[in-house]
Amino acid sequence: MTAVAATATPGRRARLLAFVLCVGWALAPGVARGHQLDSASLSLKEIGSGSFIVRWQASSPTMQNDLGTAVVFPSPCRLRGERLGCGPSGLVGPIAFPWIEGTTTRVMVDVEWQNGTRLLRVASPGSPRVRVYGVPATGLGALAPIVVDYTRLGVEHILTGFDHLLFVVALTLLVQRRRQLLATITAFTVAHSVSLALTVLGLVHVPSPPVEASIALSIVLVCGECLRPADSFTRRAPWAVAFAFGLLHGLGFASALLELGVPEQHVPTALLCFNLGVELGQLAIVALVLGLRWLVRRLQVGRAWMRPGLVYAMGSLAAFWSIDRIRAVLGL
Repeated sequence: MTAVAATATPGRRARLLAFVLCVGWALAPGVARGHQLDSASLSLKEIGSGSFIVRWQASSPTMQNDLGTAVVFPSPCRLRGERLGCGPSGLVGPIAFPWIEGTTTRVMVDVEWQNGTRLLRVASPGSPRVRVYGVPATGLGALAPIVVDYTRLGVEHILTGFDHLLFVVALTLLVQRRRQLLATITAFTVAHSVSLALTVLGLVHVPSPPVEASIALSIVLVCGECLRPADSFTRRAPWAVAFAFGLLHGLGFASALLELGVPEQHVPTALLCFNLGVELGQLAIVALVLGLRWLVRRLQVGRAWMRPGLVYAMGSLAAFWSIDRIRAVLGL
């Protein structure tokens, strides 16, 4: 068996690596889901000094639907039915959702006071509590928590949305020259920013299943181009291909953002910050791939089968997603 491994061609080694990685991906729980998220919303409207009407909505029946167990309010507050009484000190302290740790659930928290000011925050598995400091500031001060939350959500989405992540990795592997890679990533950024904005603002609406299937197919195409030694349009103008597929990926980003919820009074801010977070995560992925490429060359540990093996693995996983999502489109 050792002799066989020693005489294996780079192509055979690449396919073997692809098989091992695909099996690992398939066995890893939750990895092949792309960027599906559960969402919930908690709204509190002040009807008197320190007294609120509470509304709780959850998108999935598997989520905790009992308000009494789903939300932990600040210690001075007492929940009686749909009314929350916090006494003269008002709503001050953390609102926690400890059960979302280790899940993919995001909770939109919307607090509205009698004077018309609002607090809109998002609780996530990495930050399962929202701290309220009484009636919030108005003007630019009210935007600070939205900037923090939606930037963080954008970073989380690109890093945990494995289809988007693999597409960016595939582009980085395809384009070898730095200037061309910069143009390609810029084109992808511009395209998905446009389609994200148009969708969130309600100017464009495309059903999610075909979009998700197309995103998976885009990874297959780019992975196929990575393995082709011959010249092609994708290799000559990768920026054009990145722009075209960026429009599709932007629709996918928009779907996730709309599931999370967008504060009505601050749509442009939330949209801009979510997109900024996506770009930060995207740049981190590109930097990591380039850093690993440099390190492999520096240490001279590269093998001919490593790059095609990784490409085969990503393409195979994307092909599996494509088949699964096309079945969903066809209702099979």
